Amino acid sequence: MQSNAEENKEPAPPRCPMTGMTRSEAGGGSDETRGSDSTEERKGASTASAETPVLPGRGGKPVYYHSYLQLDKVLDAQQTMSGLAGVGDGKGAHDEHLFIVIHQVYELWFKQILHELNDVVKIFSQPEVRDRQMGTVIHRLRRCTEIQRVLVDQLTVLETMTPLDFLDFRDYLFPASGFQSMQFRKIENILGLDPKSRMRYSGKHYCAYLKEDHADTIKELEKQSSLFDLVEKWLERTPFVAMDEYNFWENYSEAIKVMLRRDREVIEKQAEDHGLSEEEKAAQLASVDVTAKHYDSLLNEEEYEKLRKRGDRRISFGAMKAALLITLYQDEPMLHLPFQVLQLLMDIDEYFTTWRYRHALMVHRMIGIKLGTGGSSGYAYLRATAQRHKIFGDFFNLSTFIIPRSFLPPLPKNMKRRLSFAGGNVGQ
Repeated sequence: MQSNAEENKEPAPPRCPMTGMTRSEAGGGSDETRGSDSTEERKGASTASAETPVLPGRGGKPVYYHSYLQLDKVLDAQQTMSGLAGVGDGKGAHDEHLFIVIHQVYELWFKQILHELNDVVKIFSQPEVRDRQMGTVIHRLRRCTEIQRVLVDQLTVLETMTPLDFLDFRDYLFPASGFQSMQFRKIENILGLDPKSRMRYSGKHYCAYLKEDHADTIKELEKQSSLFDLVEKWLERTPFVAMDEYNFWENYSEAIKVMLRRDREVIEKQAEDHGLSEEEKAAQLASVDVTAKHYDSLLNEEEYEKLRKRGDRRISFGAMKAALLITLYQDEPMLHLPFQVLQLLMDIDEYFTTWRYRHALMVHRMIGIKLGTGGSSGYAYLRATAQRHKIFGDFFNLSTFIIPRSFLPPLPKNMKRRLSFAGGNVGQ
């Protein structure tokens, strides 16, 4: 049984998680010492939490660097498996420490990339993306690309470990593998990696190698709209593709005809002036016909949909038209920021492709053609993902269909005005 004193004992006051101090220790004082106004103050600040950190200089305890970063946890998280096995008198293989640090830093950067991408997805999830938000989108995406530069450069540090150094501890890692990085799978799915394009890992679905709760998280994420999906919808809402006084697609189609007719006339004139043989002339004219078919696969919606069904195109016909408009008329003020968004999405794709390829080369250098610790084909698998795991390939393909500025149809004055800073939004 408890004594009366114990029964009447007041609970300990809550402490701030940042400073570890109670309110009175932080300079706020008790209800008694603060005077009779304390009850009214609490009513007026009912939404404030007793655990809200108090700023230094206003009664709060200064935050200490080591505590703020929780470095005791971070710096005590490099437990080597070889050390647990007794290698090096329990200290472990020397280079396993580097191996752990590199991969922990990767995961921290993945967390930051997810932080940025989630904010971009939130913005594009709105029914209307305002112009002022485009600057935020570009800032977030550019930060992702700068982080990706670091991810690629970190491989150089890891390559200071030799194959023999790696073998000192590699066998203790089975069956752990970087393939099991849940955060990287999140990044792929948030960006919009097409499940049909994803390579199978040792013949199995990639979630089969994750813990059950991790696999459930990833499968749930696959059901949500990706950045690819949201950007596609945003492009489809672009108002400048077809307006009452101007139809971009009709004018672009006519410009293609003019350009191809010019190319054929140049070949005919060269044949006449320089005495090209019939075979040479026919070969050059045939190349123009091939170019015409490429353009037709874009201009003809029915042909375009055939390519989508076959997997050669992914983005919708309407979104592709808008992306081409933005690319061709990128110099117009209202289209400059959307053009940067398309460029940055390609940059992200390119950096991850570069990172995968550099990773594949490093693995080849470290283990040759042996199986990876997770049971994959190692180098061959990683090299293949660099080719197949692209997301915004349609934007890369836009270069196939751009035409010289000299052939671009001039925009009507009213259209030029709407594309100035006084005009409307893209993707409303």
